[in-house]
Amino acid sequence: MSEFRPPRTPGVKLIFALLIATFLAIQLFTVYLLVYDRQNQSQTAQSSIAEVWGGAQSISGPVLVIPYAATRNETVTENGKQSVKTTTAWHELTLSPDAADISSVVKPDVRKRSIYEAVVYEARNQGEARFVLPADLSRWGTTRAALALDRAEVRFGISDARGLFGAPPVVVADGTPLALQPGKGPRETGGSGFFTAVDASNLGTKPMRVKFDYAVRGNGSITLLPQGGDTRWTVASTWANPSFQGGFLPTERKVAANGFKATWRVGNLALGRTLISTDQSGKTETMPGATGGDDAAARVDLVTPVDLYAQVNRSVKYGFLFIGFTFVALLMFDLIGGVKVSPIEYGLVGAGLVLFFVMLLAFAEVIGFSLAYCVAGGAIIALLTAYASAVLRSWRRGGLIAGLLTALYGVLYVLLSLEDLSLLIGSLLLFAALAAVMYLTRGLDWGGREVRIDV
Repeated sequence: MSEFRPPRTPGVKLIFALLIATFLAIQLFTVYLLVYDRQNQSQTAQSSIAEVWGGAQSISGPVLVIPYAATRNETVTENGKQSVKTTTAWHELTLSPDAADISSVVKPDVRKRSIYEAVVYEARNQGEARFVLPADLSRWGTTRAALALDRAEVRFGISDARGLFGAPPVVVADGTPLALQPGKGPRETGGSGFFTAVDASNLGTKPMRVKFDYAVRGNGSITLLPQGGDTRWTVASTWANPSFQGGFLPTERKVAANGFKATWRVGNLALGRTLISTDQSGKTETMPGATGGDDAAARVDLVTPVDLYAQVNRSVKYGFLFIGFTFVALLMFDLIGGVKVSPIEYGLVGAGLVLFFVMLLAFAEVIGFSLAYCVAGGAIIALLTAYASAVLRSWRRGGLIAGLLTALYGVLYVLLSLEDLSLLIGSLLLFAALAAVMYLTRGLDWGGREVRIDV
């Protein structure tokens, strides 16, 4: 004699659907981890490109470094007698330009390694700096007579010297090009840079002008660390997607489809620094309240227009909407349409929904996000429409599922495009879904047998 099993109540069916949805949410989290892993691989590939090309570059200078002799009297005791001993030591006085005009022309390029790509560039930096020796050198513990002006050096900073190429000239005073030597960069670039020796003997009577022209390779961004009393930096490029960062924003900028041009004006008052400093204890170029780090920099990032990993990550975060809406549709067919849907069938439909995000990631790395979205979405809609038609025993019902999925994928694409309004649109969709479920189940006895209505 067979055992009679009463049909499951609507409440039990709802609990089963919620349990399966919770399990699938865990699978969505594993997809999120997969995206994170692929993003790390992409960053590793970009870093390997930068190793042979040059990293994100920070440029600084020029500054004029002048050695000077400082004497110190010290009382010493020898054989019970006190005497004054005079010692002479050499120190460095660093003079920033009172005005600097720098122009950077950035030529971008996209380099690929396997399926990954990185934005690299060549930047030609041209400019002129003017140095003026202040009259009140005594404030820094020296005099003009103590300065070895004929042994001065013009120093430039660059964060990744691997990006330097060619033999860039530096022209001082009389127009004679001077050869450059590696090293002796300022502390802002960690000592990385290049320099040239100059004879600044005429500096005390008139300003000294330094003209420079050097090219550097970099990756991702270029940063200027201002040094002068009045620094003007102009950047022009054919890259159409710049992002202006750092502690100073451009005073003028123009961004168009064929590139951008931006100009910064930064003064030492804004930086909180003096134009002169020494390496002696207690003497520093930085004043209290001065800006430092990224706050004392002007930076341009060459942004990739579509970061596919960020977009896939955002789409995965909306995955619960796909599972929720689709399961609600199946549950309505089960409860009020007279078509029984088993937990296994819920699980298979949910597996297809999760598979969409894996396919989206896989195709996006090869053919781009938008086309990958169409391919993955079309494949999953076709698969689930055919399966839902068999489960629900009607192509018309399967067509309703197809319409629902098409609408969901369309809305998700809009959400990914309208980042600022995504929360508003998502909350309205949830409100509409909740209202629909309340209306369709308003006469349903959740603890008893379901009411069947032909759908």
